[in-house]
Amino acid sequence: MSKSRNLLIGSALALSTLAGPAMADKLGLGRPALPEEISAWDVAVLPDGTGLRPGSGNVETGEEVFAEKCAACHGEFAEGLDSWPVLAGGEGSLTDRRPVKTIGSYWPHLSTVYDYIHRSMPFGAAQTVSVDETYAIVAFLLYSNGLVEDDFTLSNENFTEVVLPNADGFYPDDRPESEYPQFRAEACMANCAEGAPKVTKRAVELNVTPTDPDGKPAGTLPDIVAEAAAASAEAAATETPAEATPEAEPEPAAGAAPADQAAAPTAGPDQELVAAGEKVFKKCAACHKVGESAKNGTGPMLNNVVGHPAGKVEGFKYSKPLLAMAEEGLVWDEAALHHLLENPKAFIKGTKMSFAGLKKEEDRAAVIAYLSTFAQ
Repeated sequence: MSKSRNLLIGSALALSTLAGPAMADKLGLGRPALPEEISAWDVAVLPDGTGLRPGSGNVETGEEVFAEKCAACHGEFAEGLDSWPVLAGGEGSLTDRRPVKTIGSYWPHLSTVYDYIHRSMPFGAAQTVSVDETYAIVAFLLYSNGLVEDDFTLSNENFTEVVLPNADGFYPDDRPESEYPQFRAEACMANCAEGAPKVTKRAVELNVTPTDPDGKPAGTLPDIVAEAAAASAEAAATETPAEATPEAEPEPAAGAAPADQAAAPTAGPDQELVAAGEKVFKKCAACHKVGESAKNGTGPMLNNVVGHPAGKVEGFKYSKPLLAMAEEGLVWDEAALHHLLENPKAFIKGTKMSFAGLKKEEDRAAVIAYLSTFAQ
């Protein structure tokens, strides 16, 4: 047995000696990657614009592409459907127990938005969105967060000019300067403490969690219910709702018919304006319905809303800020509707609406004219 074992060991050593030089030689396989191949692989986009492809896209185009390829999960207005991520809103929520992390509230760099969409979206069909479509979607998301106007065009040329609200909300990673030198230093093994040792805690003191002045553990998250109630009360106290301005009744003309007689027909709304409003209302139709079969959805149905008190649609659960304004006498006259449609978040602090608003006055007037045709 020993002779066989020695023979096997000797053979193995001989083979390893012969294979050594051959293994050290290059195998002659492969070739250097071509520049275009490296370009196709290296697609990351950095905050300084490195990696951006030439192209452009505007808000209007982005709204169409988003509705086709993204809205099934993220909603028509980037409000998020079911458990899919919300992409708009969330301002001032980062200190809440459940912060809403969106482009407008959390994201520090626009480059990560572009990069993620272009490489990983839409879900289940990644990398099917063109460069121009990606620019357009990002432009629409900026608009949905109230960061740009509706005529904005995003391109590789102005990309780095867009600064997100939370750009300075992150700590820089200074570990290479502040921590790494300590880890590389030779460890102290004796007489390392400065001064005489001091007992600060006893082993029997188990309740050593730091506490706030009110006795709660330090860092305890705030009561979101109490915070919401306080925010609603503050909004009701500080916000002055728009009030309806009663129109002066015209003086009766000489020889006018008695009041109990049928009044002469009045001119209806401008039909061209109504038609324009119907087109613009498509931006609202995902959440609000009008017409005979209209029902409440994400938002209340809007039949008979023009000129009537706010918060009165039966069966719809309104947000606390809107109910507070309704209790103060908010009426949906033309002035109030103009303010709401221009910037919902500014008009009703804490509103659930994620819609960024209609920036053009003619669009707002058209929608109001269209809604006025659904009086009951």
